[in-house]
Amino acid sequence: MKLATVLLLLSLSAPRIVVPPRLPVQTVQAQTARKGGRWFLAESGHAVYCYGPVRLLPQTQGGFLRVATFCQGERPMVPLKD
Repeated sequence: MKLATVLLLLSLSAPRIVVPPRLPVQTVQAQTARKGGRWFLAESGHAVYCYGPVRLLPQTQGGFLRVATFCQGERPMVPLKD
């Protein structure tokens, strides 16, 4: 009986192991996706960080538009300032 009481007291006072929350997959992917990127000057005058290649897109009036691809933020392609 004494042994059961001692075991009960030890089990109640034992520290609980708390597992830290895991990082979301998007955060880990965002950190790994930044490798090899570059900063560009957008047509709007802002600096943007892109990790894709620079492409030339044909325009309807003729000529080409230089854009950076796979950029951070809301837009995947950003027109670049020449």
